[in-house]
Parts: sequence; structure tokens; C-alpha cells
Amino acid sequence: MTKKTAAKVSVVIPNWNGIDSIGACLDSLLAQTYKPRIIVVENGSKDGSLKFIQQNYPSVELVIHKRNKGFAGGVNAGIRRAMRHHGDEFVALLNNDAVADAHWLEHLLDDIQANTDTGIVTCKLMDQHKKHLDSTGDQYTIWGLPFPRGRGEPVSDKYDDHVQVFGASGGASLYRVSMLEQIGLFDEDFFAYYEDVDLSFRAQLAGWKVRYVPEAIAYHQIGATSGKIKGFTTRQTVKNLPWLLLKNAPFSILVRVLPRFMFAYLSFIIMAAARDQGYAALMGYFQMVFLLPKKVLQRLQIQHHRKVKSSYIWNIMTHELPPNARRLRLLFHPIKSLAKDRDH
Repeated sequence: MTKKTAAKVSVVIPNWNGIDSIGACLDSLLAQTYKPRIIVVENGSKDGSLKFIQQNYPSVELVIHKRNKGFAGGVNAGIRRAMRHHGDEFVALLNNDAVADAHWLEHLLDDIQANTDTGIVTCKLMDQHKKHLDSTGDQYTIWGLPFPRGRGEPVSDKYDDHVQVFGASGGASLYRVSMLEQIGLFDEDFFAYYEDVDLSFRAQLAGWKVRYVPEAIAYHQIGATSGKIKGFTTRQTVKNLPWLLLKNAPFSILVRVLPRFMFAYLSFIIMAAARDQGYAALMGYFQMVFLLPKKVLQRLQIQHHRKVKSSYIWNIMTHELPPNARRLRLLFHPIKSLAKDRDH
């Protein structure tokens, strides 16, 4: 191990009813070429996960919650433990249904330490079969919709270059503690979904870069946790997407994106209702509206401390619909074309 990677680092794993996958996750961390402190946030599991970890992984540090505080609340507790109790310089996050390659953490550390303006580094995240990509970094579109770069594509050398990306997946990324001290941790109102894009957006606004490190590899059981709750994805998407845009988009970008976003947002709710997910969408909408005043206040603080120009944010956004938004593309193609012509 080179001197460059000699850093204090913890890996935080949020766990909720993950007894079938947490063992493989922890085994992969114990096998890392760079040995981290391992912190599991036990998020109110009912499947015996806590006892399993205590009996089989005594070296793992546990933060125990009696109820599920979601991804955001879970990882925040682990990050605070790493920052306050251990004085770590970096904190990595790994989903409980993910497995990291033995060199995963070493590659992430090498890259972030070589780039002092970088606050977050993310990896090549594949599915558990190692055949398709899950994420090679997050992008954010001028439609107000984020998406994981490369998701669903066959594994190839297409994404083998070190590049800057808009955001990082919270499922397998490394964060600089000094950045988190500056911009804050994950927004716990999000609970789950897009809280990682929100944090990446705040990092970009504060002048930090987000980088993709293709040599760092992890494997993810896609949907293994969220798929356990009917309507969960729909409810969280309807609740969180407007907050993501409202909190973070500079005003000149907000007014350009908002009309597109409203078309996309309303169409998502309609399509959810058609899939018998109308109740979940309605609950998400009510939750979103209820906390809008709080998000407006957060917006004022975020924009007050913004260190980059609006033009920078606009240029790093993706000027297309997400690749998987096929129905939106068919429905709104004429509107999108008009909007694109106006922007240029």
C-alpha cells in the first residue's frame, strides 16, 4: 500500500432485513486490499439480521436503530459515528445487497486523494450477474430527471475512462469528510431515492467535483431492498423529485426546467395510476407538498452559499430525457424539440 492511500476511512452499510445478503457484503469488505473500519447501521430489521451480524462478524461496529430510518437516516448515523468518534477523512457507503471487488476501496481512495477538488468518487456498479451495468455515476437532465449512467447496458469497455459526472450512487461511493462538513449530510426527509443525487447536486453547487473511477468495481442486487414494499418506489419518486429540483436548481435554471419537469412529473403520476399505484403516488404527493415550506428554506441556504455560476451547472446537466424514459419521449417529443430549439 502506497503512502498516498494511507487514510482514515470507514465504510458504512445501512441494513434493513438484509439477512440474505449482508454476509456476502461484509465478507467483501473484510477482503479489501485497503482495510477500512466497517460500520453497519442496523435499521430496525425484523429478520434476525442484528443477531446474525453480532454472532458472525464481531469486528463490525454496529449502530442500532429500533425503527427503519430509511437509507438517508441510516447512513447519516453511520457517517456521524465515523466523523465524530473516529475522525475519519473519508467515508464510503455500500448497500447491504452489494458486494465490492477486493480493490474497490483502494481505487476510490487513490483517485480522490490525487484530486483535491473532488468531494465524491463513484465506481462501476454492475448487477450481481456481472453482465449488465447498474450505474457508472448519476446524471441530471434539463427535464429535472436524474438517471444512472449506463444502467441496463451490457458490461463493456464503453465506460472505462476516468471522467467527471454529475453525481454518485449512494450504493457504492466514497465521500470526503471535509466536503460533508461543509455541505451537510443526506437529507433525511428523502428517506430513500434521490438523496444521493441531492447531495451530489449540493456538492457541485459548493464547487466540489464528482468523479467516476472505472477500476473500482462493485456488484449490486438491483431492487433487493425496495422491492420488498409495494408502491415504495412510486411514493418516494413522487415525493422526492420536486424537492431535488426546488432545493438545488439556481433560479435561471429552475425557470427553464420547471415546464418540462411538470410535464414529466404529471405523466409519471398518471402512469402510476394506470399501474394501480395511484394511492402510492397520491401519498407521495401529499408528503411532498407538506414539506415544501421546509424545502424552500433549505433552498435559500443552499443558493446563498453557491460558489459556481449557473452556467456551469447548466453545462454539466444532460440535455436529453433519461435513456429509459421511452414513453415520455414518445409523448413529449414535439414539446422537447421546441424547448431545445428555444434553448439554442
